[in-house]
This record gives sequence, C-alpha cells and structure tokens, in this order.
Amino acid sequence: MQRLEHLEHLDKHLVDELAQVARETVRDELREQARAQRRRAALYAGSGAAALYAGAAVSLAAGLALALVLPGWAAALITAVILGVLALVLRGAARPAPAGKVPPGAGAAVPPVPSAPPTAGVVPPRPESDPGAPGRRD
Repeated sequence: MQRLEHLEHLDKHLVDELAQVARETVRDELREQARAQRRRAALYAGSGAAALYAGAAVSLAAGLALALVLPGWAAALITAVILGVLALVLRGAARPAPAGKVPPGAGAAVPPVPSAPPTAGVVPPRPESDPGAPGRRD
C-alpha cells in the first residue's frame, strides 16, 4: 500500500511538471508571435505616417499650383473642398454594404439570398435531371 502512495506522489509531481513545461512553451510561443505582430504594426504605422506626409505634400503642391492662377485664399479653399470630397468618397467605400446589397465585383462569389425564409414541412421540388443519372431513385 505504501508503494502505491509513493507512485501517486510521483504521478502528481509529473503532471505538475508537464503542466509547467506546457505553460512555459505556450507563453514563449505567444511572446514570439506578439513580437512579430508588434513589428508588423510598427511598420504599418510608419507606412501610414509616410503616406500622410506624402498626401500633405501633394495637396500643398496642388494648392500652390492653383495659387499661380487664382488668389491664395481661393486656391486653399478649392484644395480643401477637393480633400473633403475625397474623404467622403473614401468613407463611403469603407462602410459595409447594407443587407441585401452586393458590392460591385462580388456578385459571382456570393450566392443569392432568398427573399423569404423557408417554411417548415414544405419540400421544394427537385429539378428534373437525366433519368439515367446515378443516384436517381424512381
């Protein structure tokens, strides 16, 4: 009997040790994945900041080009209106499509949605097919 108690203690110790190793392994793997995701996020943030400055430079150049033929205030106003319209168009493109509307180009990949839910107990008619087709039961 004493020998079984000793084995129980060993089993419990082994289970605790395996659980500790599993926790450490999972923790190390998550730490490595988080490090890669942080690096990717930092690169995306840097890319976004560079794109923001590039956009600002392009809008400044457009405003200065307009200022050659118009007064400065009019060139600035026209540039602001163009940027505002661009922002509205981009915001509209980012919104999800309302239910029932299919975005352009996605019509072939999405099956049509029925207009009414199926009713219980009604079996839809089977399409007629080749009488000699395998799996057909008459």
